[in-house]
Amino acid sequence: MTDMHRSLLCLLCAFLVQAAAATTKPNILFCISDDQSYAHTGASGDPVVKTPAFDRVAREGLRFVHAFCDAPTCGPSRSAILTGQPIWRLEEAGNIHSTLPTKFATYTELLQKAGYAIGYTGKGWSPGRLEPGGRSLNPAGTPFQSRKLKPPFQAMRNTDYAGNFQDFLKQVADDQPFCFWLGTSEPHRGFELGAGKKTGKDPAKAVVPPIFPDNDIVRNDILDYLVEIETFDQQVARAIKTLEDAGQLDNTIVVITSDHGMPFPRAKASLYDTGSRVPLAIRWPKGIRMPGRVVYSFVNLSDLAPTFLEAADLKPPAMMTARSLMDTFGRKMTLEREAAFIAMERHDGCRKGGKGYPCRAIRTKDYLYIHNFEPTRWPSGSPDATVCARSIPYGEIDSSPTKTFMMEHRSEHGVARLAELAFGMRPAEELYDLKKDPHQMNNVAGNIKYLNAQKRLREQLFDHLKQTKDPRVTGGPVNWDYYPYYGKISTKGWTVDKKPE
Repeated sequence: MTDMHRSLLCLLCAFLVQAAAATTKPNILFCISDDQSYAHTGASGDPVVKTPAFDRVAREGLRFVHAFCDAPTCGPSRSAILTGQPIWRLEEAGNIHSTLPTKFATYTELLQKAGYAIGYTGKGWSPGRLEPGGRSLNPAGTPFQSRKLKPPFQAMRNTDYAGNFQDFLKQVADDQPFCFWLGTSEPHRGFELGAGKKTGKDPAKAVVPPIFPDNDIVRNDILDYLVEIETFDQQVARAIKTLEDAGQLDNTIVVITSDHGMPFPRAKASLYDTGSRVPLAIRWPKGIRMPGRVVYSFVNLSDLAPTFLEAADLKPPAMMTARSLMDTFGRKMTLEREAAFIAMERHDGCRKGGKGYPCRAIRTKDYLYIHNFEPTRWPSGSPDATVCARSIPYGEIDSSPTKTFMMEHRSEHGVARLAELAFGMRPAEELYDLKKDPHQMNNVAGNIKYLNAQKRLREQLFDHLKQTKDPRVTGGPVNWDYYPYYGKISTKGWTVDKKPE
């Protein structure tokens, strides 16, 4: 063989290696915390919480500042993420403590059919029962739960999430792409009281949103919550290190987010930003152009499903109405993304007969508009604990020192208005001017100055609901109040009403 032939052969080999690399399907590491609001990462500007893993992914990839869950409640949010559809299209999966019917395709199933190894650790699709939906395995993937560790604080899960990810990788073939769901139970309540102080955090530095009273009880409650976020971030950092050591990090789409907002009053289980706006950072060196950008486009977490499929060169099924994020990656023509849409049906069954609080919202740069379909119901659950499946008053809100203080002092100056915002009834329409009222405390619906904006946003919301076939708008079967509730029932005799004939 001549030198020229050798040179040509080397060039051909180099070309084939580059071509193979270009067609290599990316791995996916999806990291999701449980109940974390947008504000609570270092990259988002919180002065107390330490989130080096999230900050790194944001710095080396993209940070989305207008990312919203599809529903501020665990099961429905996770169902939307998996299926790429809003909750009003998912029948009983629109409720928590329900199921996810097999007729709704998930990105995990489609990737597995395309040859991906699929697995999860910690909290995958949850809470609810799989069997009534025709499933035997968690739609997040094959479980990897065997590794345990001693958690740093009480009330934290003893699952070694990152260790289980290592076990998953060991059984993946060398030439096989993978998709792994790393879902922690942190920062879901409960918290160890005083954990924040034990880690050296200063209550004086905690940022207290104006929707809460500003006192030591609330400040320390926030610090305890931040400790749990840091535990999640540490697990993610270990998982990223595992990828780095294996030489697979740069061919892996790393996503860090949360299913919805913080477990505090007027947050989780509400459509306000504290409940629905979530952190989102994505790193993928081989697929993201101009990394380090901050993305201001509005996205829903359901957009991740078609994104993962397109990244794997798969066509999302027609039922996935969410939109791939490939345009924000710089891989496609940029789409208009000027609004996010959020919804709630039944959360924890804390009204008589197991009724929910159906509502829909549109969030834009300037406004949050909410339409409450049943304004005569208690939005945070009934004050009567005997009609709540959890046997607690205002049971849509998790028990906490902050909630207890607000309930016990709700008649006092400085607390009364905040308690009413958290626990009180709400009108059919809510509108918030975000430039003047970023924490959404002053409803301007009906104000003559805002009538045009209110009308425009109502029409925009309802047009979207019609296009995506929301039965509350199109007139189809509306069964969320009557679907079975598979959660633990603490109240004797509590039951879901039967649908009228």
